Amino acid sequence: MSSIKRCAVIGAGVIGAGWAARFVLNGLDVAIFDPHPEAERRARATLDNAMRARERLTLAPMGELGELSFVATLAEAVRDADFVQENAPEREELKRELLRAIDAHARPTALIASSTSGLLPSRLQAGMDRPGRFLVGHPFNPVYLLPLVELCGGSATDPATIDAAHHFYASLGMHPLRLRKEIDGFVADRLLEALWREALWLVQDDVATVAEVDDAIRYGAGLRWAFMGTFLTYRLAGGEAGMRHFLAQFGPALQLPWTKLMDVPELTPDFIEKLAAQSEQQAAGASLEALERKRDDCLIAIMQALRAQDFASGKTLAQYEERLFAKPQLAKSGSASPDVSKPLRLHEGVVRTEWIDYNNHLTESRYLQVFGDASDALTSLLGVDAAYRRSNGSFFTAETHMIHLREIACLEPFFITTQILHGDEKRVHLFHLMHHARTNEPLASAEQMLLHVDAKTGRVSPASSEVQRRLASLTEAQAKLPLPQGAGRAIQKRK
Repeated sequence: MSSIKRCAVIGAGVIGAGWAARFVLNGLDVAIFDPHPEAERRARATLDNAMRARERLTLAPMGELGELSFVATLAEAVRDADFVQENAPEREELKRELLRAIDAHARPTALIASSTSGLLPSRLQAGMDRPGRFLVGHPFNPVYLLPLVELCGGSATDPATIDAAHHFYASLGMHPLRLRKEIDGFVADRLLEALWREALWLVQDDVATVAEVDDAIRYGAGLRWAFMGTFLTYRLAGGEAGMRHFLAQFGPALQLPWTKLMDVPELTPDFIEKLAAQSEQQAAGASLEALERKRDDCLIAIMQALRAQDFASGKTLAQYEERLFAKPQLAKSGSASPDVSKPLRLHEGVVRTEWIDYNNHLTESRYLQVFGDASDALTSLLGVDAAYRRSNGSFFTAETHMIHLREIACLEPFFITTQILHGDEKRVHLFHLMHHARTNEPLASAEQMLLHVDAKTGRVSPASSEVQRRLASLTEAQAKLPLPQGAGRAIQKRK
């Protein structure tokens, strides 16, 4: 668990606002300093996009949001921060001046990171009194969704700073990539720059339009890059002999004058107009907001598909979800120490657009999903986390009986309460009740029997002594509750 609780964001453009959104969604308080008159409006719009994307990306509980505030001075922004992310334009002297000011006003223990996409950290930290706490943390747009962040220290950076930043960024659901040495443009942008140069030449020479260049990427290599990158893809292209055969077969082509990577076409007014006109045609009138949301939804679809494969960015997402599910969710009910003698409020949410049927109501399968999420929250409370599942096992649902009482429509809020009817060394008998979060009226119920299954044998087995102890404590606390209406019922034919 990272000790960082408060962050400062200096500069709230596209990247800075994205950082602020990722921090807030992970429960961190954020103070933003940006003198631009539109900074707050843009940052809050980015947070709205990020929340929309987060709801589609994962069903893992979000927890409490951090507080987003806007302050009038840089000193006020960094004064109480544990972590400072600088996002000024790519002008070295401007960044050095800001970093000197941040260094002077931030607490001595605060970490300071720059989002620069290519400036050398040794040069940026040169004027700082405490350069050891500085590093580059270079993200990718949209920051609140893409997991990659490149970490690069300068000559004066303390290795412990890199370690601490790595731990912090990973806790946000990111994939920190530690650079082995300092280099202009780092790793990802050097690769992107090479592709960008060649793409510009193809348009300049009328070989392809901007849309055709993009099609060449998104229908071909871009799909492979999403999960294998370049080298692993080419290893497969070499067949059973691997990379050696690939280089023997295709290596000679590298000597051919196919590309113009050492040159860049001159960005004359005519060429700029050509690029802009083709880009407008490619967008086909779609607004910036519509394109951003389409981008986010497509990225989410890819990461969710890769999560099912436990590979690449999907593996990062799965690991992030494990940490979120492992956190107790009881505090959401409004009390840090809830009354366990009453049904527990373990899960809450909003009916998503993809959950509804043709009547604009929550579809049947999603009722089972949200009740399953509540069961997961209960087993997490009992101490069943990722480590426990690997070594001991988990609870599996053996039987469910659901009763539908009222409908709930798209984007309506709900919460689940859970009552323990019985618990022993192998079983949990529980009763969930789904409520409308605004009216508190009951919407549906689910009575379930969970069985503890051993991780190695796949057979029903006793839970660990600690899980049994926690279950017994909850069962005893709720033993005097009346049997819920609907519990113990089977399907009945009414006359």
